Amino acid sequence: MSNAIGKPLSRVDGRAKVTGSAKYAAEYNVPELTYGYVISSAIAKGKITSIDDSEALKLDGVLKVFTHENRPHTAWFDISYKDQDAPPGSPFRPLEDATIKYSGQPIALVVAETFELARYAAGLIQVQYETEEHNTDLEAHLSKAHKPSVGVASLLKPPPPKPRGDFDGAYSSSDAKVAESYVHAVEHHNPMELFGSTVVYEKDGKLTIYDKTQGATNSKMYVTQVFGLSSDDVRVISPFMGGGFGSGLRPQYQLFFAVMAARDLQRSVRVSLTRQQMFTFGHRPATVQNIALGGSKDGKLNALYHQAFGETSQFEDYTEVVVNWGGMLYPAENVTLDYKLVSLDFNSPLDMRAPGGVTGMAALEVAIDELAYKIGIDPLEFRLKNYTEKDMNEDRPYSSKELRACFLQGAERFGWSERNPQPRSMRKGHNLIGWGMATGIWDSNQMPARAEAVLTVNGRLRVSSASADIGTGTYTIMTQIAAETLGMPVEDVFFKLGDSEMPFAPISGGSWTAATVGSAVKNVCEELGKKLFKLAKKMPNSPFADVKHEQIEFADKHLRLKSDPSVSVSLQAIVDQNNGRAVSETATSLPNLLEQRKYTRSTHSAVFVEVQVDEDLGAVKVTRAVTAVAGGRILNPKTARSQIIGGMVWGISKALEEESAVDHRFGRFMNHNLAEYHVAVNADIHDLDVIFVDEVDTIVNPLGVKGLGEIGIVGMPAAVANAIYHATGKRVRDLPIQIDKLL
Repeated sequence: MSNAIGKPLSRVDGRAKVTGSAKYAAEYNVPELTYGYVISSAIAKGKITSIDDSEALKLDGVLKVFTHENRPHTAWFDISYKDQDAPPGSPFRPLEDATIKYSGQPIALVVAETFELARYAAGLIQVQYETEEHNTDLEAHLSKAHKPSVGVASLLKPPPPKPRGDFDGAYSSSDAKVAESYVHAVEHHNPMELFGSTVVYEKDGKLTIYDKTQGATNSKMYVTQVFGLSSDDVRVISPFMGGGFGSGLRPQYQLFFAVMAARDLQRSVRVSLTRQQMFTFGHRPATVQNIALGGSKDGKLNALYHQAFGETSQFEDYTEVVVNWGGMLYPAENVTLDYKLVSLDFNSPLDMRAPGGVTGMAALEVAIDELAYKIGIDPLEFRLKNYTEKDMNEDRPYSSKELRACFLQGAERFGWSERNPQPRSMRKGHNLIGWGMATGIWDSNQMPARAEAVLTVNGRLRVSSASADIGTGTYTIMTQIAAETLGMPVEDVFFKLGDSEMPFAPISGGSWTAATVGSAVKNVCEELGKKLFKLAKKMPNSPFADVKHEQIEFADKHLRLKSDPSVSVSLQAIVDQNNGRAVSETATSLPNLLEQRKYTRSTHSAVFVEVQVDEDLGAVKVTRAVTAVAGGRILNPKTARSQIIGGMVWGISKALEEESAVDHRFGRFMNHNLAEYHVAVNADIHDLDVIFVDEVDTIVNPLGVKGLGEIGIVGMPAAVANAIYHATGKRVRDLPIQIDKLL
């Protein structure tokens, strides 16, 4: 064994990224490339009455202006297309007709010989509209809420369970009660890399597409179905991605435009979106949550009510798991959970890091803090007193749950025992000091995936799967898994991803990539090992002729006997016996559903936060934070810590800064840029610490990993809000907590 798993290996793709040799979707240059520029709707609802493109078409080098009036035929108007992340409903179809469904909707594409010319020509096009009354205010339309449609997505986003016990009776007889509303603003993903697609039009009409996506196979499926193309005619490549956070789970409209234009013009076309246009598709939806909790004098949670209203579009029912978490975490016997949607004149929301989880927990964990204060019990003690080893929603055990250890280790590292529970009791000069904590939880899922492993003629191992590395370290951990499985140094292992011609992998999201693709990599390397063993048995005078597979192991680039490592043969010698050909294998990894369904599989965390609040100005500084995580087997402590730190940073940003401000008169996001959409910067981030609690789980997947992409953010906003209350004595239930709410 090489013992590669568990080592803090630096990112194998790091050098390519910092030196600029890593290419992104809009950086692939091909001969005679043309450029498309998207024109966005200026109204929120209505229809286009006229588009005058005559001045644009007079410009030398402008090739065509595509609108709903001259759009080429596409297959998807005749079928019900669904991508891997599509919610129930009918997906948005660019240029379908003159109807305007939301502000910023793409209504035309200008294609020219240069990007600058296309952008200039777009400014010459005159569009006339007939407007209709629009609705974009969630809080003003709660009375129009409806139950979400049920679709395939409900398998991963289950609806709230049926009520248990008697909430009304238990709540009315409780010694302490909390009943409050919590509001959550719209947020946008805003990854650094803008969305772009470079479509290379081959002479035979085939398309090679460089796309920004969290799933090359998903983009390929989109293109083939929408345009009625053969699978052999489309290849999607996406080896690097400059941030996604969920925004690349669904194919975005620049892909549609680039393919449409390339096929119509029979030219290669690149379409890139502007930063402002990054606010015209997908976002974390606004929510209004009503929570009521009832507890006894001795600190037991008796009654739990959690209702959420989420925002969705008029054409799809985008859903999230917002309210289910309390019933999973707390053993209250009387629980009622409810989730409804309000259709508004926006584009459909889109999964955004820990979708629903961070939204629901940001409210629930504040309410739990409020109840602990009303009872007069320490918030940590309250959670320990209301600890459960079972998922009460499903009445089944967890595959593993080391949350108690997270509480205890995190509290010790933070120094929680020294906390004065009285609000406004701790200060440093003119700053009020507050300590707060919260719980985090996220699903641990595994999906089907395939991988290929090839031992090359020079004795190196090449492994591939059509997954994506969205910045999480997928390249690195897959390299480590393959190296350990076949006993090779990581320097001799190369993992490839991001190409639809590679073996299938699902979209990279939901914290399932390590478990999903990792299991496939482990499986295919084991299968390749079996093939190598068979070849070794056939070698002249082989010492393994009468040996069984369970008696051998792979280590130090050799196949050897477990009982006597001196009996060995090098992998290079084995492949040399294969008539000058590489040895390859392809394998599929499937989740063991029969076993997994007996358990709830989750990652857990405990978050502890210290804030300083300027007593005069209301300015908040998160001075330090500790997150303790129970995330199963940690494949790489370095990349794992990076994931949690990134989530903690975003949690601070979410708690204090991030908000997409809507002017409901226009139905438009007004701060659609990085100057006014505020995110945390280096000056906002101070001492962040991460603890990985030991946790062994033999059920979640063959590797025992749980995924860490989401769990780092889930508990952070509530912990910040609770720390602010402890510092100031003022409870803010409306995120983000900006200065005006504390003055």
